[in-house]
Amino acid sequence: MPIQTPICDFGQKAHDFKLKSTDKKIISLDDIKGENGTLIMFICNHCPYVKAVTKDIVEDCNKLKNIGINSVAICANDAENYPEDSFDNMIKFSKKNQFTFPYLNDETQEIAKTYDAVCTPDFFGYNKNLELQYRGRLRELKNLIPVRDGESDLFRAMKQISETGKGPEKQTPSAGCSIKWKQ
Repeated sequence: MPIQTPICDFGQKAHDFKLKSTDKKIISLDDIKGENGTLIMFICNHCPYVKAVTKDIVEDCNKLKNIGINSVAICANDAENYPEDSFDNMIKFSKKNQFTFPYLNDETQEIAKTYDAVCTPDFFGYNKNLELQYRGRLRELKNLIPVRDGESDLFRAMKQISETGKGPEKQTPSAGCSIKWKQ
């Protein structure tokens, strides 16, 4: 049974971080903040829900970049018990899927806890003032297959945020595997 994200806490400020990216740079919130918005995603390499939408994530992030929204992905899973989510495998996963955004390792899981991330994928869409405006799904999945009927929920919401500073009032929660917390 997939875990669902909670309702969007509109206006909550983004939390700063300094995490190592798959290209071995330390990336902070300031480094990735977009002119018109910022998308912070908690994902991992092994989750079937993430795998189902990885292509959509990359496409959406590329389109969002064109409207002044920067994106970043963070993996916070316990790599000891889930070796598929190790840093080396993150590097392979980001290359294989042609990520055009930083993929960061939250080894201590502190950032995921600060954000109250609950599942993979978990999307946090911020306006240009780094105020939370979206905490929904990327798009509908039927039996782990994306329903591609035009723009994704995520893209539409982030586009609205870039234009108005506000996200949609009605949001469908993202669903996925729980974040794999360390014992």
